[in-house]
Amino acid sequence: MTSTTAKWTVDEYHRMIEAGILDDRRVELLRGVIVELAPEGKPHAYFSTETGEYLIRLLGDRATVRSGKPITLPNDSESEPGVAVVQRLGREYLSHHPYPENIFWLIEYSDSSLEKDLETKSRIYAEAEIPKYWVVNLRKRQLTVFRNPQNGKYISK
Repeated sequence: MTSTTAKWTVDEYHRMIEAGILDDRRVELLRGVIVELAPEGKPHAYFSTETGEYLIRLLGDRATVRSGKPITLPNDSESEPGVAVVQRLGREYLSHHPYPENIFWLIEYSDSSLEKDLETKSRIYAEAEIPKYWVVNLRKRQLTVFRNPQNGKYISK
């Protein structure tokens, strides 16, 4: 017996959220698939909070720092990176989450999601031409920096 995965668009995903279907579920949309998010452990919470606060002080009014909030991408993806540094668009974000052209830099904090963050998300973000993407390996306290997206992948890692 074969099975087929149902694929969802960002609009369908938003309608599910608005209808309350995904209430009390920590999920994100990756390439049209609704994926459960791993529970946020203490190191993830600590580092994302510290990073967010530091970047807010450092960047001031030059950018908005969003921690654990959705970004909307054209490849039927709406992920929730640990930290997103985006354009300051104020109330415009009442009508949409940041789009790729609004995003300067993304940071993911990874423990159990390391493979997904290094492989799947790096391709999704490169396809969307996100200029900088960092993955913090919480187990080994290592940083992987992705830059220069071209043809659906980062040429600098």
